[in-house]
Amino acid sequence: MPSGDVDVLIAGAGPTGLVLALWLARRGVRVRIIDKATAPGTTSRALGVQARTLEFYRQLGFDDEAIARGVQVAGVNLWARGRHVARGPLGPAGEGISRFPYMLVLPQEIHEALLIEKLEETGVHVERDVALTAFRDLGDRVDATISDHGVSTTCTAKYLAGCDGASSVVREGLDTGFPGGTYHRIFYVADVEATGAVANQELHVVLDDADFLAVFPLHGTDAVRLVGTVLASSLERSTTLTWNDVSQRILDRMQITVNGVRWFSTYHVHHRVANAFRRGRVFLAGDAAHIHSPVGAQGMNTGIGDAINLAWKIADVIQRRANATLLDTYQPERIEFARRLVKSTDRVFTLVTRNGIIARTVRLHVVPRLAPWLLGRKRVRRFLFRTVSQTEITYRHVHWNEGNVGAIRGGDRLPWVELRNGGDNFAPLTSLDWQVHAYGDVPIAVRVVCDEHGLPLHRFAWEDAMKRVGLARNTGYLIRPDGYIALAGVTAAGMESFLAARGIASGQPAPA
Repeated sequence: MPSGDVDVLIAGAGPTGLVLALWLARRGVRVRIIDKATAPGTTSRALGVQARTLEFYRQLGFDDEAIARGVQVAGVNLWARGRHVARGPLGPAGEGISRFPYMLVLPQEIHEALLIEKLEETGVHVERDVALTAFRDLGDRVDATISDHGVSTTCTAKYLAGCDGASSVVREGLDTGFPGGTYHRIFYVADVEATGAVANQELHVVLDDADFLAVFPLHGTDAVRLVGTVLASSLERSTTLTWNDVSQRILDRMQITVNGVRWFSTYHVHHRVANAFRRGRVFLAGDAAHIHSPVGAQGMNTGIGDAINLAWKIADVIQRRANATLLDTYQPERIEFARRLVKSTDRVFTLVTRNGIIARTVRLHVVPRLAPWLLGRKRVRRFLFRTVSQTEITYRHVHWNEGNVGAIRGGDRLPWVELRNGGDNFAPLTSLDWQVHAYGDVPIAVRVVCDEHGLPLHRFAWEDAMKRVGLARNTGYLIRPDGYIALAGVTAAGMESFLAARGIASGQPAPA
């Protein structure tokens, strides 16, 4: 795209930037996405795609294609000193919570290729070897300076989204600060052909005296991803590390035979959260806003969650379907989760990698004894699934969301219900639009308000499954485009007041 006016300029074409661009394009927003890399990534960096992300992909219409290209992980196994101590089945733990009761392993290069394919179907193409070098927020627009294959050009946009990774130019331009730290140990990641008990299409976490290992399944009978620690002695000898510097002790103890190494890399693990995710017309999302340990496969999914949260809000404001104050909710809704995530993953990561006697005792004696007992309890397994799958993320703390009916409050993710007819209550979310759900019946006055405001009203005959997930009978819920509840327990007067205060005007999204 030549220099000129666009609605949204996105710097960075990783999963976060691609999903942001895709949702905006589907909503008819003029978007430009640039990336300084000359080509998409060819190595499988992030792997885990969580249930909440797959729910978003269902809204966008390509969940089945993502699943077909990945590996469904049915269970998580824990090992200590070469001994199998516990297994947590994911399927039963997630039943009734999501249509996707598992974690999907989808290598990032395959994942990005799918997102690019879907984005191109909307007529938007990633501009490669094009880098943002500077920008100015002028209050009513953002002027960006861009290096396009080495030639300096300019672009004017209504909004700028920095999805440009840990070394974000956008974040540096905002000067928000990026507090946190770096773990002292160096970790490796390797895609290998291997045989052994861990090559069974499940996830394995191995704890040992001084080493740590995680094993993820890849497509192919013997293909796995190994994530572990590098020998301390290797760090003293060389700064250029290879597969030969990997600690073989833990592999030998686990009886893992590596028959071939497809890809190998080392990296430091950081834990940081930007002090601000937004200033004026400029936003941060994904690794540009927060980075943390790989525990729980949360990083990429959190960035995609940022993208969805930001996309529908920018689209509604640009298309005058909501007040500009809606954009004020992006930072408080996303930054609290990012901070909490960094703290929780930091604790777990420190436990599994620290060498101190207390950490080793907990890792090798306390955890192996507690894990079978904990994972044997349905309530614990379901809690862990909700947490790791990101289906438990709530925006209750942001008062823009309102209402409280039974167990459901404004800001909660709409509970998923599988209906007796084989369908579910998430099917209408594919409209990417505001809507009202009625479980049982709602007063005629509410139906009138929906008609007057052009809000689709989806009525579901009452079923016992709805009560089990916390929904109230004969109650309506105003649903945001991202599938979260804006107003729980709608009344005609309450909905009129809510819509008026926020300037919400519904209507089908413009064609991309």
